[in-house]
Amino acid sequence: MTDYVITPPPTISVPVAGAGAAAFPVRRVFCVGRNYAAHAREMGGDPNREPPFFFTKPADALVTGGADIPYPTATANLHHEMELVVAIGTGGADIPAEAALSHVFGYAAGLDLTRRDLQDEAKAARRPWDMAKGFDASAPVGEIAPASAIGHPAAGRIALTVNGTVKQEGDLLDQIWAVPEIIAALSRLVRLAPGDLIFTGTPDGVGALVKGDVLHGEIAGVGQVTTRIL
Repeated sequence: MTDYVITPPPTISVPVAGAGAAAFPVRRVFCVGRNYAAHAREMGGDPNREPPFFFTKPADALVTGGADIPYPTATANLHHEMELVVAIGTGGADIPAEAALSHVFGYAAGLDLTRRDLQDEAKAARRPWDMAKGFDASAPVGEIAPASAIGHPAAGRIALTVNGTVKQEGDLLDQIWAVPEIIAALSRLVRLAPGDLIFTGTPDGVGALVKGDVLHGEIAGVGQVTTRIL
């Protein structure tokens, strides 16, 4: 048995729908940038030219159970981004797209919260996005629905309301890179492992949040995610 010089950090996990107390342990959190054409355009990108690119969030940025989250420090422009989340159950490298779905444990609805002002500053200075994307409580996520129960959703409504008003609405069909292509591309860069999560990009309609806002996201056939900004 190993002795540690400090108390080991807890295992980060996400509840699994229909699994009782069992949960999905999280290893890493990857995110795909600009994977819906309309959102790529609203952010100044060209969806016809840009291959998939990735950034990360720490696992302990995840927020589960619909918990409230604080408005983050160091920003005056917090934005919402509603996303389909893929939970990897079987790892591998150089995974071919045609075999990618066999590596998926399940799916969830998630939010990629962004300090947009810090991201804009980082872009202008050609610096990393880490502090714009990977801050505390920046990744609320709902229960993971096992693929064995829901299949592999390639189409379906994805939407987010803020205080009951629809702010983002699209269809999974609108993704530039489908889930199998995302897994294949990412697995060429890193060896995926059980416990990895992949946030797959957001539709257009991203916008600013203020204290007191209540967010409710839904993905047809997958699930929902809810949080309130304190």
